[in-house]
Amino acid sequence: MSADLTFGPSDQEWHYSQSSKTYDLSGGSPKKLTVAATEGPEDTLLTISPEATALVIIDMQNFFLDGKCMEHPHGLKAVEPTIKVIEKCREAGIQVIWVNWGLNDQDLSTMSAGVMRGFMRDVIQPTTKPIRSYTGLGSDLGDSKGRCLFAGTWNADIYSPLKAHVQDSDLHCAKSRMSALWTPEQPLWKTLKEQKKTTVLFTGVNTDQCVLGTLVDAYNAGWNCILVDDCCGTTTKGAKEVTLSNVAKCYGFVTDSTSLIAAKVG
Repeated sequence: MSADLTFGPSDQEWHYSQSSKTYDLSGGSPKKLTVAATEGPEDTLLTISPEATALVIIDMQNFFLDGKCMEHPHGLKAVEPTIKVIEKCREAGIQVIWVNWGLNDQDLSTMSAGVMRGFMRDVIQPTTKPIRSYTGLGSDLGDSKGRCLFAGTWNADIYSPLKAHVQDSDLHCAKSRMSALWTPEQPLWKTLKEQKKTTVLFTGVNTDQCVLGTLVDAYNAGWNCILVDDCCGTTTKGAKEVTLSNVAKCYGFVTDSTSLIAAKVG
C-alpha cells in the first residue's frame, strides 16, 4: 500500500499521509492550518485551508443558555472555549457564522408534528417541576422573553456573553429545524456555497441534536466536518461520548479548543 492515499472528487480531494498520520483537506491552498484530532487514532492531524473554512456556532441563544429560560450547565461551560476559538478563527482568517433558531409564522404553519413534539414536553407529560417553562415553538414565554425561538425576540437572540464578541464581518443564518442544512434552500447551505467553504468547524448546543443534525447533513452533502468538542454542550446524559465516537469514526473529525488555539498557520 502506498504511504500516501488520495480519495474523493477531484475538486475536493483528501490526501492522507500514513507516515505523519495527517489528513490534508486544504485543497492545495498555500495557507494552511494543521490541527490535532482529539478522538480516533492517536496522533492524527488535520490540515485545512482557513479561507475555505467556516466556524459555525449553533443555537448559542438565550433560550438555551440563559437561566431565565432553562438550566444548561454544559452549554454554559462551552461559552468561554467558544470565545477563544472565535478569536483564533478571526486571527487565522476563518469566517464566523452564527446559526440560530429564528422562526416566523410561515415556518410554524408548515412545521411537522414530529419537530413540534420535541418542544411540547411540558404539555404532553405535565410534571410538578417542568423540564422547560414553555408550551411549544411559537408560544409566549412571558416576562418580555417573546415567542419561543421566534426571530427578533430576546429568547432567540445570541447569549449576551457571546453576543459581545459578534463583529460586522460575521454572517448570520436562521434555521427552522434541528438541522440548519436540511434542504439546499436553507440560509446556511446557500451561505457556505456562496462563500466557497468546503470545511466546517461545528460548535454549539446541543451536541447530539442540532449540532449533530447539521453536521450529519453537511457530511452527506459533501462538506468536510470537524466537531470542536469543548465548544459544544448537551443536556442528554451519555450523549456526548456517543456523538464524539460516531463523528470520529464516520462523519468527520473531532478536535478541541486547546488544539485549535495551538495550531499554527503555515
